[in-house]
Amino acid sequence: METVTSRDGTAIAFHRTGDGPAVVLFAGALGTRGGGPGQLEVLLASAGFTVFGYDRRGRGDSGNTLPYAVEREVEDLEAVIGAAGGSAYVFGMSSGGQLALRSARVLPQIHKLAVYEPPIIVDDSREPLPADYVDRLDAASPGEALTIFMTDAIGLPGPVLDQMRGGPLWPALEGVAHTLAYDGRVVGETMSGHPLGAEWGDVAAPVLVVTGGASDRFMRDGADALAGVLPNASCQVLDGQDHNVDPKVLAPLLIDFFRG
Repeated sequence: METVTSRDGTAIAFHRTGDGPAVVLFAGALGTRGGGPGQLEVLLASAGFTVFGYDRRGRGDSGNTLPYAVEREVEDLEAVIGAAGGSAYVFGMSSGGQLALRSARVLPQIHKLAVYEPPIIVDDSREPLPADYVDRLDAASPGEALTIFMTDAIGLPGPVLDQMRGGPLWPALEGVAHTLAYDGRVVGETMSGHPLGAEWGDVAAPVLVVTGGASDRFMRDGADALAGVLPNASCQVLDGQDHNVDPKVLAPLLIDFFRG
């Protein structure tokens, strides 16, 4: 593990794998770097990239200087890219993809950007997030925050949620549940059911938007809408995949995009 210091003094923990052009990967809600390279990182490293995985602030081995602001997370990514040599390709998963897109508006160090299913609701294909979603997360205990997220954002039915609460992963999820409000702020108005705003056109870097063919319709509709408003974007559907995408299916697509 290595660390780099973000602009506000927060220590951001990361690891690097491989040798070649830099690719920075980071997770969405509740995700961490897991203490070491995951399967996607290993696959990209074996294709000739140096892959950087990092803990977003408030998670894992990274610090959590308060008050939180999305701009601080952009600065965290900037710091990791600095540790990678000053420029990088970037891949963001789920709400991490939205953070990556927001970062690309102001960080020219991002040369190419790929995102997998950033959660966007632009129509009536599913219920939008409640207007008080972030406020409720801010006021909740860790267990309550997980329940709000799993119910409102993920849409898990009650019996499945009850089963999760009794499972071995629940305590670990509670340990990062305070960051759910952070992701709620990253997502912002994009899960309100309204069309995307013109500000998404500020992303100049080439963007690959990826979604799964087996995912909920709102994910595919959101991906199409996002690719439509970005000035330099393409959209790819991975047949048979859902939000828990198989790294072995995703990796070849990312390798071709970053190499190309």
